[in-house]
Amino acid sequence: MARLRSLVFEAADPAGLARFWADALEWSFLEHEGGRSVAAGGDGELRRLEFVGSSGAKTSANWTHFDLATRSLEHQQATVARLVGLGARHLDIGQGPDAAHVVLADPEDNEFCVLEPGNRFVDDGGLLGSLSSDGSRAAGVFWSEVLGWPLVWDQDDETAIRPASGTGLFITFGGTPDPSRRESNRLVLELVATADGEVDRLVALGATRIDDGQGGDVVHLSDPDGNAFRILVE
Repeated sequence: MARLRSLVFEAADPAGLARFWADALEWSFLEHEGGRSVAAGGDGELRRLEFVGSSGAKTSANWTHFDLATRSLEHQQATVARLVGLGARHLDIGQGPDAAHVVLADPEDNEFCVLEPGNRFVDDGGLLGSLSSDGSRAAGVFWSEVLGWPLVWDQDDETAIRPASGTGLFITFGGTPDPSRRESNRLVLELVATADGEVDRLVALGATRIDDGQGGDVVHLSDPDGNAFRILVE
C-alpha cells in the first residue's frame, strides 16, 4: 500500500508561495526543509505542501485544485477577505455572478475555491475540504486502489475517494480531462511506499513508469490519465 505524503507545487518563489499557503491554511511554514519550502499542519491525510523551483511559466489551468470549506456565509466571506489580504485574487473562470462558491488564485495563479456553507461533501471536516481534479473514472478507481481509500461517489464519469475513516480530505475526479490541458503538471502528488513491491503493484494497477527504470529512492510514474506522481521507496 502507499501513503499520501505531500502535494508538491512548482513555484517561481517557493518560499513565498509556501508562506502564503501556510498562512492560508493556518499551518506552519518551514523554509528549506530537505531543500524544499514547506507548509505543514492539519490533522488529515494530507499534512504537507512542498514547494520547489519552477521549470517554466504556468500556461493553463492546473489539473487539480483545493476546495476550501466554510461553516457559514459569514465565515465564507471572512475567509475570502483574509485570503485576498494574504495575496490571493479573485478569478473569473466563467462561474457567473450567481455562483455560490468563490474562485480565487494564489500569488502564482494556482486556482482554488472557497465553497459555500452546507456543501454536502466537505461540511464535516476542516478548512481543507477536497482536492478537486480533472480525472476519468479510471483515474478515480486507480487512486482508490493506490491509497486504499474507498470510492464514496461513482456516477457517470465522476468519482470521489476518501480515507476509510470517513473523515478528512476528499479527492474528487470530475470527468475526462480537457485535452488542451496537457502541459507538465505544476502540482504533483508524492507518496511513500509502505510495503515491498509497491512500485510493481502500482504498475499492475495501471501506472506507467516515466523514469529510466534504474531504481533509486524516488520513482516517477503517471496515472491512467497521464498525470505525473512520485513515490518514495525506502
